[in-house]
Amino acid sequence: MQISHSRIECFERCPFKYQMRYCNKLLTLPADNADNALYLGTALHTGLEKGVDEAIKEYLSNYTMISDEIENEIIKLEKVIPMASKMIPKGQHEVKIEDEDFIGYIDLLTPATGFHDSEIPNVYDIYDFKYSNNIKNYMDSDQLHLYKYFFEKNNPDKKIRNLYFLFVPKVNIKQKKTETLQQFRNRIIDELNRVEPSLVKIEYDKNKVIEFLIRTKRTLEATEYPKVFGWLCNYCEYADYCKKGIDYMLLPKNERRNIEKIEKKVIWIYGAPFSGKTTFANCFPDPLMLNTDGNIKFVDAPYISIKDIVTTTGRMTNRKLAWENFKETIEELEKKDNTFKTIIVDLLEDCYEHCRLYMYKQMGITHESDDSFKAWDKVRTEFLSTLKRLMNMDYENIILISHEDTSKDITKRGGDKITAIKPNLQEKAANKVAGMVDIVARIVVDGDNHILSFKSDEVVFGGGRLTVSTREIPLDYDAFLEVYDEANKNAVAKMNGELPKETEKPKATTSGRKGRKATKPTSEEETPSKQEENNENEGVNDAPVSEEKLIVTDDLPESLKDEKPPVEDEKTETPQKTRRTRKTRGTKNE
Repeated sequence: MQISHSRIECFERCPFKYQMRYCNKLLTLPADNADNALYLGTALHTGLEKGVDEAIKEYLSNYTMISDEIENEIIKLEKVIPMASKMIPKGQHEVKIEDEDFIGYIDLLTPATGFHDSEIPNVYDIYDFKYSNNIKNYMDSDQLHLYKYFFEKNNPDKKIRNLYFLFVPKVNIKQKKTETLQQFRNRIIDELNRVEPSLVKIEYDKNKVIEFLIRTKRTLEATEYPKVFGWLCNYCEYADYCKKGIDYMLLPKNERRNIEKIEKKVIWIYGAPFSGKTTFANCFPDPLMLNTDGNIKFVDAPYISIKDIVTTTGRMTNRKLAWENFKETIEELEKKDNTFKTIIVDLLEDCYEHCRLYMYKQMGITHESDDSFKAWDKVRTEFLSTLKRLMNMDYENIILISHEDTSKDITKRGGDKITAIKPNLQEKAANKVAGMVDIVARIVVDGDNHILSFKSDEVVFGGGRLTVSTREIPLDYDAFLEVYDEANKNAVAKMNGELPKETEKPKATTSGRKGRKATKPTSEEETPSKQEENNENEGVNDAPVSEEKLIVTDDLPESLKDEKPPVEDEKTETPQKTRRTRKTRGTKNE
């Protein structure tokens, strides 16, 4: 069995977390906040190895859309990476140390130099990068001592001379209510000008290695894994399973599944009001609509109104809140005592608002901020946990419908503003929902043309488990099924290491779709990832706000961009389209 520094350190901090991660191998979705320590730490390492541009590309690849907070973190990376790069010599990055007992990764291994900077044969220095202000804790760490010991053990002809930590300071300031976004960013830059990375030499201590081996024995022999509560719980990915006691394990039948056979489709559709979302959902077989806005006049599907139910008994008036009605409907659907094949939630954001009002009543508050801001998490947890119950049901199709929101502006670092296009749902909840569905699609309307768009970039919200190569299709049920089947086949082919076959796509332009990186388990059963080592306990940060506007509509369907004007003898007139363009950040090879 291989052990690592991060693995043993995890057990020392919280045995229960160790059990979840290494014994039960329970994976979780990483947090999507802009100051995610894992994402920032990886970006810093990439920047010190490959440069700022690659660091930013690596950082942005973790998000479906950019935000003001993400731009703030990029400003910091652009400043600190060049400063830190000047403090380290050239060498070999990401050097793996591995034998049957230990695994680790050296951030930078450089040849040791002597008189007149001449290299000393077979003698090296080790550098480890930390994007943190918590210098004292790392100084007491045994990490570098272990790297020296196991590197020399596995390479008897080579020696390690010096051990160094490169500490890159974090600027953690919050935007004041009285300052604009630009003023806040100017203050960030001022703070960055005051900080400097530091290079700290560590003296090798063999006792650190001995202590580590003793702790390793204790860890591997452990049979009980108690919970340890503290401030780190605020950042722990297993908090729900620990503090809330959520059951996390169900044993499936011991047989291989046929993943090529589609048994269930989970889709999230959003678009402007009256764009055809409900009508499109009505085309799916045997639907039941859970309707919140009364928009059921032009569809023939049976429906349940998700609304407050008021009854009177004598002089007494009783009100059952809409969220209670929704939860009772979920409970009834879980019994599967019906013949419906498609469950449609229309609208999802209304359900979220119903959930808020329900939780207000439960907690005796009038706003999330009344409960020391904890109510935000409580509302979101109640909403998502109930929605997961719906997602876990064995119906052929589950369709979520939302209106489109274009009220949010994103301010680029250069000051330009672009308009974000996304579902009208609270942002953190929206990001979680995008990870629950197979496909997120947007309905775009221009005149009589209704297009189902799968485009996703830094300003157009997208997501889902499947990668759709088709950019857009007509709003048609059969055309959608073709795209879905193709995306599922490509996913299976990719999993089997095969190249997806070329298939005909229904009148569409192709474009890559960028989604959230999924956490992928390592092929070696006991091998922890490098990212776990780079990031254990980094704090969190806030930011937001916006200003002037550069509007964006380069997401018009391609089929409309090439549309020819009507011939003169035709009496129809086509209104002049205003083309609006978006200013993008210049990057290489784009």
